[in-house]
Amino acid sequence: MTGTGRAGRGGGIGMRWLVLTVLAAPLLVFIAVLGTRFGLWPVAIGRDLLTLQIGRWLALAGLAAAVLAVILALRDIRRLGLVAVAALLVSLLTVGLYVRQQAHLAAAAALDVTTDPADAPGYAPETAALRTALRAPDAPAACPDLAPVPTQVASETATAALEGAGFTVRKAGLFQSEGVREGFWFGLRYDAVIRIRPGRTDVRVSARDDRPQGDAACRLAQDVVDRLQAGR
Repeated sequence: MTGTGRAGRGGGIGMRWLVLTVLAAPLLVFIAVLGTRFGLWPVAIGRDLLTLQIGRWLALAGLAAAVLAVILALRDIRRLGLVAVAALLVSLLTVGLYVRQQAHLAAAAALDVTTDPADAPGYAPETAALRTALRAPDAPAACPDLAPVPTQVASETATAALEGAGFTVRKAGLFQSEGVREGFWFGLRYDAVIRIRPGRTDVRVSARDDRPQGDAACRLAQDVVDRLQAGR
């Protein structure tokens, strides 16, 4: 075997290991999500440990591996160039998503939000008892630009607004509707209640978990309000 052949084979093996390093973080997140959704481990392991801690370091290691892959590919552009570019793009996307997610989670935002902080809508007794048992956030706060609907909406409109925002309706009445929403990735849950009064309809959305979740509660509450407005 010639020296060129040995170098080429060695470069191919090295490239495989670098590509595997690049893919480690995305694969870990995939496994973490599946394991959490199927109950193999709690959110504390799947989200907090595997995804947000270990996965972040693997993403940085993947970026370093991608840079090395590009350098290695310079020795054989025709055979290794495309693989190296693909690895670099995947690593940049992975790190970019982590940076974006970190900024999102670091944003100071309430986990329990409402259109009426002074007189927040209350949950049904069974929901309130469950939230107390879970030690869920219970300090209703305002969100930027989140305002009540200045009319008494129909109960059907309230139900449709909750369902349209991804909530499963658990209670529907003339003056109040409630629902619960389970997040797609790690199953984090939010409760929502719509209180209907003459001339005004208020909304409250509250996380069941006190983990930092960015402005998710505000976005969900705004979504419900927008759907109520559209259904008037």
